[in-house]
Amino acid sequence: MPPKRPQKPAQPAPATTPAPQPESPRARLLKRGPAALADAEVIALLLRVGGRESSALVLAHGLLDSLGGLNGLLGASAGRLQRKGIGEARSSVLIAALELARRLARLKVPERKPMDRPGYVAAYLALRYFSPDQEVIGALFVDSRNRLIADREFFRGSISNATFEPRPILKEGMLRGAAGLILFHTHPSGDPTPSPQDRTATRRLEEAGKIVGVKLIDHLIVTGRGRWHSMRGNGGW
Repeated sequence: MPPKRPQKPAQPAPATTPAPQPESPRARLLKRGPAALADAEVIALLLRVGGRESSALVLAHGLLDSLGGLNGLLGASAGRLQRKGIGEARSSVLIAALELARRLARLKVPERKPMDRPGYVAAYLALRYFSPDQEVIGALFVDSRNRLIADREFFRGSISNATFEPRPILKEGMLRGAAGLILFHTHPSGDPTPSPQDRTATRRLEEAGKIVGVKLIDHLIVTGRGRWHSMRGNGGW
């Protein structure tokens, strides 16, 4: 019998390179800054109360999908935010973050002559009053030097119909000693273009304001998508 050939030693299996792990929202924020985060990643960081980042990201995507995106967060109550995986603690964090955003936006509204920077005013109003399923109507009141006194909501209506009477708005202005007011209302549709009804209601308020000595300075239409329209700045009403 021919001699057996010596067996070659077994070769070690080639080393496998582990698949790269996706960068976590926290790591991306620290490395690239908050602007690099997607909407769901920002929310995931807020939702991570005693949970894992991966599960928080799944919750964030589900929340945005159910609310129709970030716009749906603006007018959402804590009860509407709560669902499986998002209880009182996590929904409270989201509500607090939204309130902080509103307060920061309010700081950018100039106390003197607020309509000198209508874009800042519109951004604040959208954060403060926007509702995804209702139109909201309110007013900002100013003194004789055009300094901001206060803002207040007066009416809410369906997505297609929000009507109002001038009387309670002007009464509030007189009680506050306001010399003028800036009417505002929201358009949940995302289109800030004024309707014929908007123009008619604005003219009624202006005429009534002349009688009681409260001047209508402007009418701002704001949306939850960063778009806004100044009726005074676009030909009046």
